[in-house]
Parts: sequence; C-alpha cells; structure tokens
Amino acid sequence: MQDKLFQLLDNHFDEMVEIRRHLHENPEVSFHETNTAKYIADYHKKLGNEVQEHVGGNGVVAKISGKNPGPVVALRADFDALPIQDQKDVPYKSKVDGVMHACGHDGHTATLLILAKALKQVEDELHGTVVFLHQHAEELSPGGAAPMIKDGALDGVDVVFGTHLWSQDPLGTVQHCSGPFMASADHFTIKVNGKGGHGALPHTTKDAVVIGSQIVNNIQTIVARRVNPLYSAVVSIGKFIADNPYNVIADSVEMVGTVRTFQEDVRNQIEQDIFEIAENTAKAYGATVEYDYGRGYPPVVNHAAETNYIAKIASSITDVNGVHEREPVLASEDFSYYLQKTKGSFFFTGAAFMDGRNNAPHHHPLFDFDERAMLVAAKTLAKAAIDYYKES
Repeated sequence: MQDKLFQLLDNHFDEMVEIRRHLHENPEVSFHETNTAKYIADYHKKLGNEVQEHVGGNGVVAKISGKNPGPVVALRADFDALPIQDQKDVPYKSKVDGVMHACGHDGHTATLLILAKALKQVEDELHGTVVFLHQHAEELSPGGAAPMIKDGALDGVDVVFGTHLWSQDPLGTVQHCSGPFMASADHFTIKVNGKGGHGALPHTTKDAVVIGSQIVNNIQTIVARRVNPLYSAVVSIGKFIADNPYNVIADSVEMVGTVRTFQEDVRNQIEQDIFEIAENTAKAYGATVEYDYGRGYPPVVNHAAETNYIAKIASSITDVNGVHEREPVLASEDFSYYLQKTKGSFFFTGAAFMDGRNNAPHHHPLFDFDERAMLVAAKTLAKAAIDYYKES
C-alpha cells in the first residue's frame, strides 16, 4: 500500500503545486477565510469524502474510512494568511493587497488535500479512519483549534499529527522534539500614570517616560534573576508609546510586550512578577499603573511515543533527507490544544531553498519555500496515518 500511495503522491505533485499557488494568490486573514474554506470543502466533496463545514467557525473536517478495522488518525493543516504585503517577484504573488501567506499555510493545505486524494484511491486497503482537520485562524489568538475541538473535531480521534513547513531548515529534513516543543505566547500592556508638565520644569512632574523606562529595565531581571536558569523564558517589550511634543514631560506612557515560556508554573510566575515590578516601580516614583495580561496559546507538548513513531517512520522514507531531534523553539502554535485533548506529535519539515538564494524567515514579506518540501510532508503524514494501526 505504501508504494502505491507514494507513487500517487508523486503523480499528483504538479496539482499540489497548483493548489498551493492558487491559495498563495488568494489569501484570507484569520477568521475571514470563507472562500478558502469553501475551496477546501468542495475539493473533498468532489473526492467523495465525508465533509463537515463551519466547524468551530471556518474550519473544515473531512474523513476517509478504510475497509479494515483500525484507529482514527487525525492530520491537521491550517489555512489562514497574514496581514503582510507580499513583496516577492514570483508569478504566484498574492493578488490581495496587504495580505499574504507568509508562514506556509498554503503549502500545508495543498499537502493535505493531495494526500486526501491519494488516500481516497487506496481506501479499500486502509486500516481505520483518517480525519483531515483543516483549521482556520492559527495566526490570531484565540485561534481556530480550540473552537474546532469544542465543536467535535477530535471526537473519536485516537491520535493527531501535524507538520509545519519550516523555511529555515534544510529541504526534506524532518525535525522532531519530544516534550515541550513550542512555547506559550502571552501578551501584556502596562500603562504608567504620572504627572506631566513643561520640559523645563521637571521638578514639578512625575515623568512617566522615566518611570516607564525603569519598569522596562526592571522587567528584564525576571528571566535573569527570578526564573530557574534550567528553564527557558522570554520577556520582551515591543512597543513603548508617549505621544508628546519634544518639550513636554509625559503624563502617561503605555508599553506592550510578550512572554514566552514552556512550563505553566513559570508562565504563572512571570505574569505575577511583571505586575509586581510595574506596580512597585511606579509607586516608588509616586505614580500608578494599569495592567492587563492576556493569555495566548499554551505550549506545544509532544507525546513521547508518538514523536518517536514519527522519527522512526520518517527514517524509512527515501525522500526524507535526514531525521533530526531539534531543540524547542519559542514560537507558538495552537496545535497545542489538540495535544492537550489527545496523544500525538507536531514536527517540522525542512523547506529551505538549497540553491544559494536567501531564505526569508516566517512572517516576512519575502517569505517563500521550496515546494518539493510539500511532497516530503505528504509522504511522512501518509505513512504516519497508514501504519499507525500497527502501533495500536
């Protein structure tokens, strides 16, 4: 069955590229992916698959059931784009001003659709059921995974697998990591309320810029001096706003930042530390603060057995150019919610151009990837799905 399935994937590779490029030219941002969702649903319907639309919003769930008993294996691909202007000079450049697929979700979707087409052609030999989770709104918290799960997308599922085409890893490699793999992603806002005044009379003020600057510096001690050095964490201020003329001391400033962690207890600690440092620093200068902390996606924590399974099956695929255990990354992914619900694993498929051209990072206006990586991802996910009954 594997040889037949892989040959079908090879035969359909040109269509996989066509689908990816169509989606790349017609991107839709998170929670607005109505045309993309319809395109995905219609494709599955033409294959004769069971299809559910509007799952948790714009999500689409499709199923192929084999003739032989076996587990229910879910495979996930996201399909939303980003509010970024496409600056690439390619024939498939985005046609939508200010919106582009800058993270590979078009490739994830094309991979899963063609895998569904190939699996449909061998469904009589399939053990169990394959569920295709086409997820909307990965890029924007609260994301699409949680509402899809709430709407029943994982009901009856025994295991879930997903991959991310990764433009910074060598083409065709499979990068896996057991345990914490991707970080939680939280955000916070601190507003400092001081007392403004004329720039020539600082003694009559409570300078919010100075106080806010002290808060920024003091917050940086959290990771250096409060978090166990054996754990990873990041606290970064990305925005600091004091909208005043040059000769006016600010009455207030606002700063916005992000927190990335792998452990829930560290996450809780940092949230409390930021508040205490901001409040006490402001109090020392006679000012007050307003504080808001928003929780994003939890960490992606891969299950050990399923991650080892991915490493094992990937090592046997001739198209895979290397299987490597990699360090965790502090980027975030709402695949974490699936792994909280059922066992599974999320891995990276290397998609870098290897011909010397620049590989732009994810979320960059020049982002692109070597489309041959989609075929590697498809075969890895295919083997994960068709062989899992042997692990059950």
